[in-house]
Amino acid sequence: MIDAHIHADTRPYEDFEKMAISGIDKAITCAHDPLRMTTSEVVLDHFHRLVSNDVKRANENGLKLYVALGLHPRSISKNHEIIIQALPNLLQNNLMVAIGEIGLEKTSSQEINVFIEQLKIADDLKAKVIVHTPRTNKKEVTKTTKKIILENINPKLVIIDHIDFDIVDDLIDQDFTLGITVQPLKMAPQDAVNLLKEYGTDKFVLNSDISSSPSDPLSVPKTVHQMRLADFKEKDIAKVSEKNASAFFNI
Repeated sequence: MIDAHIHADTRPYEDFEKMAISGIDKAITCAHDPLRMTTSEVVLDHFHRLVSNDVKRANENGLKLYVALGLHPRSISKNHEIIIQALPNLLQNNLMVAIGEIGLEKTSSQEINVFIEQLKIADDLKAKVIVHTPRTNKKEVTKTTKKIILENINPKLVIIDHIDFDIVDDLIDQDFTLGITVQPLKMAPQDAVNLLKEYGTDKFVLNSDISSSPSDPLSVPKTVHQMRLADFKEKDIAKVSEKNASAFFNI
């Protein structure tokens, strides 16, 4: 199994062992806002931890950890241009599988500009992108997010994450990959099963988004278990728990 979106820097060493024991053998850890990201130096230190410390901690427990780096909308520092300029070189590391997570939180002009800058880098490099959707005002923010993506990059390069029933209809007909975040305050395993029953498994990947918020490192295998109880075919279970993510990230 692949957990397609986690925040490894917020989790204890033991969580990686739990994930590996449960059958998760790969995960993608994304850049986010674990601190007050006041300067580019803080952001770069955060990036360094993901690529070095957290990859090592995960690997020691049998979990292959890949990395997505980018400016989360809550991590835009006063000198963020330094990060934008550094991204193309950072992506040369063979552990890098995407720019992310990036996107919009409140649709401020600064958020929009930084989002577009990063999408243009991804488009130029044909890099994959992991896009955040917020908890608050989710439907309206996602409409703006979708418009910006379609104006700046091939949607086949993009995962739009934290999908739920409020926004799935707005996105399902485009060429995006869609991330279902199974997390206590976002979506329960049974909710994910209900969504997959209605919309199929071709476009979706599962993730736990484990972070400092209430989280469950076993969200993906628990959802797989509920899919089996709901009589999903094994090939469809494999799509959302491994195959789609493996193809998208080329891992």
